[in-house]
Amino acid sequence: MQGLGIVRKTSYKVGVPEFRILGPLEVLAADGEPLALGGQKQRAVLALLLLRANHVVATDFLIDALWGDNPPRTATTSLQNSISALRKVLGPDVLLTQAPGYRLMVADSDLDRFERLVEEARGLEAEERAGLLREALALWRGEPLPEFAFEDFAEAEIRRLDELRLTTLEERIDADLAAGRAAELVPELVALVAQQPLRERLRAQLMLAHYHSGRQDDALRVYQEGRRALAELGLEPSPQLQELEAKILRHEVPRPRLAVASVDDAHFEEVVAAMLTGRVVPVLGSDVGVLGEDLAARFGFAEHDRSLTRVAQFVALTKGSGPLHDELEALLASSAAPTPLHRFFATLPPLLRERGLAHQLLVTTSYGLGLEQALLDAGEEFDVVSYVASGRDRGKFCHRSPSGATRMIDIPNTYATELSLDRCTIILKLHGDLGGSVVVTEDDYIGYLARGDLGTAIPVGLTAKLTRSHFLFLGYGLREWSLRLVLDRLCAGEPLAYRSWAVVPEARPLERQLWGSRDVDLLELPLDDYAGALARYLGITETAAA
Repeated sequence: MQGLGIVRKTSYKVGVPEFRILGPLEVLAADGEPLALGGQKQRAVLALLLLRANHVVATDFLIDALWGDNPPRTATTSLQNSISALRKVLGPDVLLTQAPGYRLMVADSDLDRFERLVEEARGLEAEERAGLLREALALWRGEPLPEFAFEDFAEAEIRRLDELRLTTLEERIDADLAAGRAAELVPELVALVAQQPLRERLRAQLMLAHYHSGRQDDALRVYQEGRRALAELGLEPSPQLQELEAKILRHEVPRPRLAVASVDDAHFEEVVAAMLTGRVVPVLGSDVGVLGEDLAARFGFAEHDRSLTRVAQFVALTKGSGPLHDELEALLASSAAPTPLHRFFATLPPLLRERGLAHQLLVTTSYGLGLEQALLDAGEEFDVVSYVASGRDRGKFCHRSPSGATRMIDIPNTYATELSLDRCTIILKLHGDLGGSVVVTEDDYIGYLARGDLGTAIPVGLTAKLTRSHFLFLGYGLREWSLRLVLDRLCAGEPLAYRSWAVVPEARPLERQLWGSRDVDLLELPLDDYAGALARYLGITETAAA
């Protein structure tokens, strides 16, 4: 690292120098040429003012910082001479005299640009984040303020800048790891760990880079080297580093997940293999954005935000829950035909029975009956377990058997023999059933949030299935903000225990960020095409899946 500087470029206001603080102290003119800043004492005055840019710096403070406890009698005159010389270089509008001292006016600096780039990088996809952080780090020209390394007034700022650069470098490495560049990072991290042997974040990153490059032994060796280095100081590795070593030993480190995963043979083979061992739970969503628009049109809702929850809240408050329920039923009845995705899942029971496998647990947040109709059309029996959103049993689940008989599930922990995937398919409706009550308005969701972990309300056998399965999320768009709620309900706010996938026709940046935060692979493909591909890999004919 190097230090401070001031640059004048055509992108800035003519006549205003640009201050650079990420390398040796210098000032550049508009043509990029360095300005003459004078001797060491004059440069020190500039550094002191620049470190407190746009603030008045008292004369007494400057003298104390420059000369210490015993300044010469000529200190004030010497300071005034330095200020005068700097003002000739920088301009009278840049270096002002303002009681009780001086103010350096800085419109922008390389440090400002660095901090803006770092801030812009937050929340972006790994690839974009790494690019912006790399751009920010490129602004550094060496160690900060090396000419003042032994000056008391610069010591704290130099330490701060050093830490700022190193932390940003670690964030860039995290982004590169998330983007799948583990092998490329190893040489850089080896050098960085050698320079900073006690910095555990860098050591953990090197362990991960080795591990994701297929070198578990090297990852464990890096941990042992760090443990020995700390032991010499009478210290132990942090709990986080110890936990990482344990996960590497057990091969439990999740692989980096790309923003959008590849929809290739390997993916379908992996999903199909998990389905045929009964380890996949599909979670079906629906286009609630369209439903919200249609409901808004029926009731003349004129606001810009036409999300289903907002429109449903308006209808419930102005017309009542009865008309809301009736209109939802009418809208859903007009589009109740099963989709190819529903048909696909309805073709699976014979295949599973033929192989001696248990039936499917199908989770859905849809309000429609397309899935049920597809199973009925295929001649398949199924149980429905649906959430109760209103009334005295609010917060519980209701069981509807294939015969049509219904029963409230009052004690989920003992409700086991009544439901069995060995007998037939089970549909778990997390947002309820229009035959009873549904979670749809803002007030409904507030009540839903207050109910806590769904695991305490779902029958015990289904809870066990959910906690030991991969999830396949199908058809969840960004407009369904309740997706975050569904994820929290399914995994209690923790990352999913098993590798899972989400399939959407087209992913927006925020969707990618949401799925990535849950360690879920995101795939972009129309749902009908995805269902067709799964059917082919399972050997199901198009006629059967149609």
